[in-house]
Amino acid sequence: MTDNEALTEDQVGDRVAGLLLAAGGGRRLGGRPKALLEHRGHLLVEHAVGELRAAGCARVHVVLGARAEDVRARAALDDCVLVDNPDWEQGMGSSLRAGLHSLTGTGTGTGTEARAALVCLVDQPGIGAEAMARVRAAYRDETSLVSAAYAGVRGHPVLLGAAHWAGIAATATGDRGARAYLREHEAEIALVECGDVARPYDIDTEADLVHLE
Repeated sequence: MTDNEALTEDQVGDRVAGLLLAAGGGRRLGGRPKALLEHRGHLLVEHAVGELRAAGCARVHVVLGARAEDVRARAALDDCVLVDNPDWEQGMGSSLRAGLHSLTGTGTGTGTEARAALVCLVDQPGIGAEAMARVRAAYRDETSLVSAAYAGVRGHPVLLGAAHWAGIAATATGDRGARAYLREHEAEIALVECGDVARPYDIDTEADLVHLE
């Protein structure tokens, strides 16, 4: 029996934390932070948190950067752990490092019991709870590496077991996030096809705003 099979749904929820990267400044959107864009009557950051909750993540850490105070003031993020990334302009890698450090308690002394992080990006509203739940369900233990796939091509969300966090944080630079680490450990990654339930587009430019409702 695997560790995952021995756990209840609530216990898996405790072990897999949601980690939402929402720090970007929206440079190609005229400097509008993506977290503050609206989709289906909510800010994108609220929408993404809701999907992570619906996917079964009891604990959600949200990494903020651009106009963080505005996001805190405007967004309903009750019961989330809000993580400030003062280095957000350096790219997604800095936000991933900040988020993983918040889960381990690095620099704060207040870690969590999470043994994996389900990492999602705030600018991918086409990826919802069903895809997130599929990836989360593939968690086995702290050595797990899981990725959503779209027609066999790796994408988001990704599940990063705690045994990999230090290595990922050491290699996460610029906008590459965990890409370099995952490339080196490709043979260990379990792919979960999600193309039938999600659309992995990004909200990067003005043209992409047509995806928002």
